[in-house]
Order: sequence, then structure tokens, then C-alpha cells
Amino acid sequence: MTGAEPQPAGATTAPGASSGASPGAARPVRVAVVDDHEMFRAGVIATLQPHFRIVGQAADVEGAVAMIARLKPDVVLLDVHVPGGKGGGGAEILTDSRAYSPGTKFLALSVSDSAADVGAVIRAGAQGYVTKTITGTDLVASITQVNEGYAVFSPKLAGFVLSAFQGAPLAGEGPVRDEELDRLSAREQEVMRLIARGYTYKEVASELFISVKTVETHVSSVLRKLQLSNRTELTRWAVDRRIV
Repeated sequence: MTGAEPQPAGATTAPGASSGASPGAARPVRVAVVDDHEMFRAGVIATLQPHFRIVGQAADVEGAVAMIARLKPDVVLLDVHVPGGKGGGGAEILTDSRAYSPGTKFLALSVSDSAADVGAVIRAGAQGYVTKTITGTDLVASITQVNEGYAVFSPKLAGFVLSAFQGAPLAGEGPVRDEELDRLSAREQEVMRLIARGYTYKEVASELFISVKTVETHVSSVLRKLQLSNRTELTRWAVDRRIV
């Protein structure tokens, strides 16, 4: 990794790369972080630097694929909802980067715990899926385990993962696209799912690292696009589609 290399759009070499090794590793595990939220990405990198060599980061699909192709990290920690590409997010990154770096392993780190999101990245080849409620210590352990070839998943996602591996239909997935759901952006879908689960605006803001005002704006947009009047109707709409 050289700081003088030109950087692809949306991808950078992480500043202050650590030379620390994960427990039991013969050499430092080379990790890249993909997330479109800069403050969250910086926080994750700060948490991981004492344990791994952080070689790169990216904020969108195109930047992530270019970064992975160039740096070939051991493990990529990626969100499932990132902008760019054809709208496939983390699953698209997995699919498009596999030919460039077949040895790279992927661990999804997302606020979403929906069956559709879990199934998409598992079928695309992710070795693990954990939610953003994970502690720093557990995240370090999860990356280490994925690098060693183990599958790692948050306990509450076990049923979804089993269904994905068995090829069974998952809640929230189906052969026919939901045109109403497709009207919502990836961020609006994240906000919608949390609101439908009963989160307050403040809790959603904390979970997604955005302001309460931004949450209010997204909720208003969701209600307008879905032609719903309030969060009670939104919850019923989401439950009917089995996406919460």
C-alpha cells in the first residue's frame, strides 16, 4: 500500500494503518471497511486498528470493487446497503469483486436484520453477518474467525442463515419484486424497518448515526411514497410484507 497511489472514486487507503496482528495470526490480517457513513466508518476503523492492518475503505459499490481489486484484503467488513452500482449494495460488491480477489473473505456489518438482506449477502458469498449492535470486542473476534475460515453470524439471525444455506424462501423475499418497496431508497428502507419495529425517532437516529431531523424527513418521505398516514399504518404495511 503506498500513499502516493491514485485513489479510485469512492475508495481510499485508510489513514494510520495499524501493523497490529490478530491473536494467533502469522502476519497482520489485512482488513478493508465498506460503509457509506463516514463517521461510523471512522469509528469502526479506530476500533479495529489495534488488532488488524486496515488497508482500505470505500463508501459505494464502484469504489469498493475498485479498492478490493487493487488491495486484495484478507477480510472486507461491509454494510449491506451502500449506494452506487446497480442498487445491489453489499451483495453486488461481493459478486463483482470475486473475480478480482477470490481469496478475500467478507463479513457483513449492518443495521438491518431482515431476512431478505441476510439471504442476499449469504447467497452472494459472505462468510458472516453481524448487526451494528455488536461490541467492539466481539467484532474483532468475528473478523478473526472469518479470516480463519469460520462462518460467523449474530445469534438472532441463525434461522435466516439456515434458510439461506438450504435455499429455502426467506421472509421478505420472493420471485416478484415489491414495486412499493422499490420506491424507497436504501436509507428509507432502513428507517422504515426500524420505525415499523417500534423504534422512536431518537433511537433510529442513534442506530443509524443520523440526526432526529433527518429521521423525520425520511419518515415523511416514506409515508408519502407509500401513501400512508401514520406509523401505525406503516407498521401494518411492513408486517403484511414480512419485512420487519
